[in-house]
Amino acid sequence: MTYQEEFIRFMAECGVLTFGEFTLKSGRKAPYFINTGNYKTGKQLCRLGEYYAACMQENGMKAEVLFGPAYKGIPLAAAAAIALWKDHGVEVGYCYDRKEVKDHGEGGMLVGSALQDGTKVVLIEDVMTSGKALREVYPKLKSVADVDITGMVITVDRQERGLNSEKSAVQEVKAEFGIDVKAIVTLTDIIAAIENGVIDGKAYLDQMRAYRAEYGVE
Repeated sequence: MTYQEEFIRFMAECGVLTFGEFTLKSGRKAPYFINTGNYKTGKQLCRLGEYYAACMQENGMKAEVLFGPAYKGIPLAAAAAIALWKDHGVEVGYCYDRKEVKDHGEGGMLVGSALQDGTKVVLIEDVMTSGKALREVYPKLKSVADVDITGMVITVDRQERGLNSEKSAVQEVKAEFGIDVKAIVTLTDIIAAIENGVIDGKAYLDQMRAYRAEYGVE
């Protein structure tokens, strides 16, 4: 199997990827749901970091620092940094933001590797629904230093247009910030994995295809 197929099976085994009928925050009725809150053990986090690292390597993403937006992105960035060193011999720093600026001790808005003008930064997130997290952290990063954000990695690209746009969240981020967002897998990959028997779910194939046809973007 490819690492993408392994990751889809991993999501299903962890209960992160499930099938049924779900009402999303957008109000759309979806035949699948991704709940990243079901990653909750050290073993799972270790494997998750390996998939982030594999995605970065496959796409030639260059980073000196991995940035994980608080709170979900913090363990993800740390896990990805560990995996890059352990599996690929690539040493990078990692850092994350505080929800509130600390005014005592070392102070500051960020914790971890120091950022300087020109530092190559890759953002690490779980999923992207609207791009809200990026819009919040982008000015924070740029207020600290004129960093070079070379890309962003997420677990799944839903390939789904927004409520008020014909573009997906990934496409909107590219248009607004010029940042390439790479996903470990896409909805197209998930559908193919079901078709090829990598995971169970053939009973939902028609609904998956219909949902992709109605709301999907290329």
